[in-house]
Amino acid sequence: METSHGSFSTPAFMPVGTRATVKAMTPEELTDIGSEIVLSNTYHLWLRPGSKLIKELGGLHKFMNWSGPILTDSGGYQVFSLAENRKIEEEGVHFQSHLDGARMFLTPEKAIEVQQDLGADIIMPLDECTPYPADREYTKNSLDLTYRWAKRCKDYHEANSSESTPDQALFGIVQGGMYDDLRRESAEGLMDIGFDGYSIGGLSVGEGTELMTEMTNFTAPLLPKDKPRYLMGVGYPEDILMAVEAGIDMFDCVLPTRNARNGTLFTSRGKLGIKNNRFEKDGGPLDPDCGCYTCRNYTRAYLRHLYQSGEILASRLNTIHNLYYYLNLMKGIRESIKENRFSEFKKDILSGLAETI
Repeated sequence: METSHGSFSTPAFMPVGTRATVKAMTPEELTDIGSEIVLSNTYHLWLRPGSKLIKELGGLHKFMNWSGPILTDSGGYQVFSLAENRKIEEEGVHFQSHLDGARMFLTPEKAIEVQQDLGADIIMPLDECTPYPADREYTKNSLDLTYRWAKRCKDYHEANSSESTPDQALFGIVQGGMYDDLRRESAEGLMDIGFDGYSIGGLSVGEGTELMTEMTNFTAPLLPKDKPRYLMGVGYPEDILMAVEAGIDMFDCVLPTRNARNGTLFTSRGKLGIKNNRFEKDGGPLDPDCGCYTCRNYTRAYLRHLYQSGEILASRLNTIHNLYYYLNLMKGIRESIKENRFSEFKKDILSGLAETI
């Protein structure tokens, strides 16, 4: 996909930089391990330090010293998961900031305005992230509201695109809960409006892997083949492999960075819990098959010591490894697709993931 800040190859994984930083990583390190695009969040940056301030300082790319593409989520999920005293109405969402309790009002137009101020390359419309479980009536009403908000976002975006963001892409978000016909209705409605790409929202919200897989496999083929397809908030390596097979192009998830800080590492031979006592005297690398900076230079024993001691370096080295694993997985996926051997590649990766070190 081409953007005004460069291109990125798909299928792509976007490291999550919620507050204009990927935790424990510098932008240079992200580039070194193969990241071509990062994700940041409208809700958090709107509340602190403020989108107007970021705009005054030259936009999000300059603010965080990242020269590549940036996708920003609309903040809708955070409003429904973090904010307090929410009240949803046709015009938007009233809520209290989780930071200081201030009363806030987020409308579809405001979500686009904030993202235009940030100057992201790909932006998202405000939607209601349907909770799980939700009955059909609630899901249908939520879907209809999301559709009306999507139309308002598209209209505002077209009317207010500026010279600083002339090529800013706007993706639509498919909702519809766990109902096939509502997912189809949502996808068809968004395609009637017309977006630069299409996202699948409302999954990985507690429904379980089997149902998530079922809904992804159903929804992805409904979306245009000539537009990027983005599965929001997913996921584990096995989930990504499943979704790529279904036709998904873009992913984001906090798992690699969050798990790194909690001492869980992804390797070609399964997950590794670095705090395990049996690594106390282990002089080998995290993953003998990994070429990341951490695996080239540090032992399991040292990484365990750092983690047990609560050292900041533990989070840094673990995060470098986990993100490298994810980005290298995506590289392998892309190469296997080009060489028409994705099924074999998927089988090999899954066999390794089935193990636990």
